Amino acid sequence: MGEVTANTTQEKAPKKKSWFKGLKSEFKKIVWPDKETLVKESAAVIVITVILGFVIALVDMAIEYGVNLII
Repeated sequence: MGEVTANTTQEKAPKKKSWFKGLKSEFKKIVWPDKETLVKESAAVIVITVILGFVIALVDMAIEYGVNLII
C-alpha cells in the first residue's frame, strides 16, 4: 500500500487584502433575480408557509383530541 507522508512545509496564511479581493470577485459572480421573479418567489414562500402552518395546527388539534380522549 502507498505511504502517506506529512508535508513539512508550513503554508503562510493568505493576506487580508487577497481574501477581500477573492470575496469581491465572488460577489461579482452572483446573478441577482429581477423584481418580478423576486415577487413571485416571495409570494410562493408566504403561501406555502401559511398552508404548512395550517396543516401543523390541524395535526396538533387532532393529536390533542386523541390524547384528551385517552385521558
